[in-house]
Amino acid sequence: MTEDNPLLSTWTTPFGLPPFSAIEPAHYRPAFEAAIAAHRAEIDAIAGNPEAPTFANTIEAMERAGRLLDRVASVFFNLTSAHTNDALEAIEMEVAPILSRHRSAISLNEALFQRIDAVAKAAAASDGAGLDAEQQRVLERYHTGFRRAGAGLPPETKARLAAISERLATLGTTFGQNVLADEKGWTLVLGPEDLDGLPDFLIASAAQAASDRGLDGQYLITLSRSSIEPFLQFSSRRDLREKAFAAWTARGEAGKTDNRAIIAETVALRSEQARLIGFASFAHFRLDDSMAKTPEAAMALLESVWVPARARAIEERAALQALVHAEGGNFELAASDWRYYSERRRKAEFDLDEAGLKPYLQLDKVIEAAFDTATRLFGLQFVERADIPAYHPDVRVFEVNDAAGAPVGLFLGDYFARPSKRSGAWMSDYRGQEKLVADIRPIIVNVMNFAKGADGAPTLLSYDDARTLFHEFGHGLHGLLSDVTYPSIAGTSVARDFVEFPSQLYEHWFERPETLERFAVHYQTGAPMPAELIERLKASRSFNQGFATVEYVASALVDLKLHLLADGAGLDSTVFEKAVLDEIGMPEAMVMRHRTPHFQHVFAGDGYSSAYYSYLWSETLDADGFDAFEEAGDIFAPEVAAKLKQFVYAAGNRRTPDAAYRAFRGRDPDPSALLRKRGLMDTAV
Repeated sequence: MTEDNPLLSTWTTPFGLPPFSAIEPAHYRPAFEAAIAAHRAEIDAIAGNPEAPTFANTIEAMERAGRLLDRVASVFFNLTSAHTNDALEAIEMEVAPILSRHRSAISLNEALFQRIDAVAKAAAASDGAGLDAEQQRVLERYHTGFRRAGAGLPPETKARLAAISERLATLGTTFGQNVLADEKGWTLVLGPEDLDGLPDFLIASAAQAASDRGLDGQYLITLSRSSIEPFLQFSSRRDLREKAFAAWTARGEAGKTDNRAIIAETVALRSEQARLIGFASFAHFRLDDSMAKTPEAAMALLESVWVPARARAIEERAALQALVHAEGGNFELAASDWRYYSERRRKAEFDLDEAGLKPYLQLDKVIEAAFDTATRLFGLQFVERADIPAYHPDVRVFEVNDAAGAPVGLFLGDYFARPSKRSGAWMSDYRGQEKLVADIRPIIVNVMNFAKGADGAPTLLSYDDARTLFHEFGHGLHGLLSDVTYPSIAGTSVARDFVEFPSQLYEHWFERPETLERFAVHYQTGAPMPAELIERLKASRSFNQGFATVEYVASALVDLKLHLLADGAGLDSTVFEKAVLDEIGMPEAMVMRHRTPHFQHVFAGDGYSSAYYSYLWSETLDADGFDAFEEAGDIFAPEVAAKLKQFVYAAGNRRTPDAAYRAFRGRDPDPSALLRKRGLMDTAV
């Protein structure tokens, strides 16, 4: 079987990239079964070791275990997100509970925990027991992780926790597949008579999307954010905007893909899980091991920003309503109108519109800008390897080296929307960095959903799309630059409300004139973005920030309040969502950035469950952190960049997040930096 299954064979591919073309759906189940069995045997050997527990024979042994399973799972789950099909989705439903049972069997293994506990007690009793700082951190993470999973609890409690985890795995998988089904299943087909107001770039991409589906001569709008958002910005057809917006906000809320029962069961199970482990709510459980520490701290941050953001959003709505009336509209502004009239207002106030910006934001040039920033900050070099095949023809592969030419890792860029890909943008890896078994270099992937340029024309990005590319590449650098020994603390394996700091910080370099002047060049003429246009961009930086902040903070507040519930029994998430929005005074004509039925951050797995606030928490760090470069008088200041690399991008989870930030910045962050960045410091409330 090993010889016939590429997932179980030795890979001789360049850089150890998975042999994608040789892997078929039928290979996954046998590979998972073999890998789980191998990992189980390794864990049994560690737990049953007759020798006294030590860091080497317990913690390091666990770090070495499960390599085959990690390899199989990384290939499979990266593809189920970025390039899935019916066969993979069926396998995903089958293996999700199996993997959950396997993980629970490890984390609730009492003999294994007793060994970890013994090593931890020995270290505490003897000032580290000869362990270096990184080893002590790894030990602490293992001990904390097992405690939080339920180690040391009665057998019947552990059995219930395992059952909850297994059920949650199935629910999360179903939730994500339902949203993807809705996104694949809806399109808005336009004829030539329906294109009023649409700029050339959107017409071209819509024509390409239609052609890809055999609808030559027509135009297609999809639920990909890079398709529907510009449609809502520019279409002068209010009836079509209403139709598109209704579909976008109703994903996961009706028919066979209705996620509301899944949400209710998920919230109830998470609440029960937290109580069994000894916490008042799932939010208390989740945030106990974060920078925020408590839901109250996260709530305080959200509410402190909500007040000025809401006030600004109300001002913005009044201005848009006035614009509606000025243009002869006899209707109240609706949520489906906001982007359209906001774009018109931006054009009127700043002589700035998305259609005027896009010609200067070519995908290839924005990628080049992201790479150049990494070169200037960290000395990295990027060489495209067109000779190395990936999992889809659109995926680009780059070899990454340091300034001396030594290998850093491999970077994959998957930039275009397609029906086989879930929406959004993210970073993941096919292999993480470590030095325990060898000097293993990472394989990192960034996945986007940009609308591809038509007929070979350059792909043009919106300003937000370009900033998103920088954001995800910031995550990518967090994985590529990782320089630790132990895999469990490598790269982005940090607290959820710290992990967005490196990525959000990286966005700052995109928005600087030093970057725009070099890389924002017109796709037809090659002329750089005019200085006066850059100045107008700078002047408009806080434009519509009330809207942007409110739609995000509303989502974060609903997430947090959902997970503060003592019991989710009988929960109707739509009713709950409305009640929270009424309570906080959601401004009219606004909706959450992610309504609960399609809130994949929170319910397609538990990555950001009760932790969607993390983006705002990290934004406080990134706003204050970039000030370090401003204060140095050089946004590429070598001494500041060196500290940033050493204590943040390369450090993984070697330190607590608080300590990591202080090591970089020399102090705790200034909370006022967040409001200054968003232009909300002087908003009247």
